[in-house]
Amino acid sequence: MNKHIKDLVAYLTEANSRFTASEQIVSRLQQAGFTELHEKDSFKTKKGGKYYIRRLDTSVIAFVMGSKALHQTGFQMAASHIDSPGFKLKLDSAKTDKGVCKVGMEVYGGPIIHTWLDRELSLSGKVIVKTKTGVKSVIIDLKKPVAIIPNAAIHMNRKLNDGFEYNKQTHLQAMLCGNCSQDDPLRQLLAKHLKVKPADILEDELYFYDMAPATLAGIDEQLIVSGRLDNLGMTHAILQALLDVEKPQNTVMGIFYDHEEIGSQTPQGAFSALLAEVLERISLSQSTVREDYYRALRQSFLISCDMAHAYHPAYAEKYDPDYSPGLNQGPVIKLNANFNYASTANSSLRFAQLCEAAKVPFQKFIMRNDQRCGSTVGPIVSAHLGIEAVDIGNPMWAMHSVRETAGVKDHEWLIEALCHYFI
Repeated sequence: MNKHIKDLVAYLTEANSRFTASEQIVSRLQQAGFTELHEKDSFKTKKGGKYYIRRLDTSVIAFVMGSKALHQTGFQMAASHIDSPGFKLKLDSAKTDKGVCKVGMEVYGGPIIHTWLDRELSLSGKVIVKTKTGVKSVIIDLKKPVAIIPNAAIHMNRKLNDGFEYNKQTHLQAMLCGNCSQDDPLRQLLAKHLKVKPADILEDELYFYDMAPATLAGIDEQLIVSGRLDNLGMTHAILQALLDVEKPQNTVMGIFYDHEEIGSQTPQGAFSALLAEVLERISLSQSTVREDYYRALRQSFLISCDMAHAYHPAYAEKYDPDYSPGLNQGPVIKLNANFNYASTANSSLRFAQLCEAAKVPFQKFIMRNDQRCGSTVGPIVSAHLGIEAVDIGNPMWAMHSVRETAGVKDHEWLIEALCHYFI
């Protein structure tokens, strides 16, 4: 197995929430010799230096300083997001009904709901606890099946296969045990895991995840099947290319945003001032002339990486026949006349030429006129900074399902293309 694919499988399995996804990124950066910069401190950088910042336990920006002056080369950036659709725990909602203990959940983003039912679920995320020395924030992963969201039997819901709509308040409740002997067993379990008293758990941001690990599938093992491929597949490709960089001429950067699936309007989302602040502070660490920052922006470019829709032969009517990318046929340039994607003629050509230089095939995607496409961080960042950007992504099936499918070769090819970009 290609080393990058082996690491992708491991990353997808371990990065089971936006918090653990961030932890896995930071761990790989630290192992590769990247130094953390803290936003409350002055930025001190040097040519060839490797650095990263992390905001609010999730969003990460990592970069390698180039050998040339920033105002001459600008920033060569690639961006993705680390959050995925799913279900957030309502910890204080635990109730017992005829011996069955259940907890409620909030829907995060736009998951394909029915795919989450009847699966072994665990919990991952952040918990704030009281300790003898004060309040402490802890990233946790229970790594064991603690809940299930069961369907009603077909005999009790004859419409289940006829387009049944789940009520998000009443039907989406996670069952913890069938005959519970204690009150609020989940809080008890969390306290035991954290080695604190149940009353010491002050706040939480915990998310359910499917316990099934990422795996390769298909008769030739050229399919990757996992949860959270959207958008951890792109996150991993950017990260691997960045880690492979050696002494770049340009200053190269990977941006891993949080909260894209819910609109990006948070302190660590793409609508925040996070990236603009970091770029300006990097520039000022190299030159005290603020004008040089704006000169650097005009030389900058962004590749916005978010998974794309692969042609699905069972739903051929959902695709524009002229723009229907296939699995394992190369990364996809995503186009939209209304700029839901940031791609322009110029930026698309630049990515196409990059792929040609790296000997990587590429494809194009345009949504049917009678369908509405999604969006990405690309248009947001491009508009805020006034820089050119292209939206690309690897093709996949079942986007937003609890188990998504993408191509092995596409992932390898995108890493190759990004390695050529990060020079």
